[in-house]
Amino acid sequence: MAEKITKTDTQWRAQLSDQEFHVTREKGTEPAFTGRYHDCHDAGTYACVCCGEPLFSSQDKFESGTGWPSFTKPVAEAAVRAEEDNALFMSRTEALCARCGAHLGHVFPDGPKPTGLRYCINSASLKLAKFAD
Repeated sequence: MAEKITKTDTQWRAQLSDQEFHVTREKGTEPAFTGRYHDCHDAGTYACVCCGEPLFSSQDKFESGTGWPSFTKPVAEAAVRAEEDNALFMSRTEALCARCGAHLGHVFPDGPKPTGLRYCINSASLKLAKFAD
């Protein structure tokens, strides 16, 4: 992982769209089935929209039916960190970019084998770098 990145809200706002800022810096959520990657089947690496850190591979993406891109694991264990999230009167595990702290989504223990995990990630927090043909 590259060096940690810290910026002010003003700096983040200058580089992100309103939706990207809301999701990644204010811990927002895009509506289900509206994100650009929820039904994307292109091969590539999904990186953090804020800092460019590689986070997920298309090889680990699966159709969860939830309306958000879902992955069984990050590209590297150190790329995504988890924190307890008790907002909205429920207990969940929040997924964050380990490099810049961007809110990505949540991790649930109801995914397919081999990990049994479902990283439910907002499209607005990701940027896909497609593999060359």
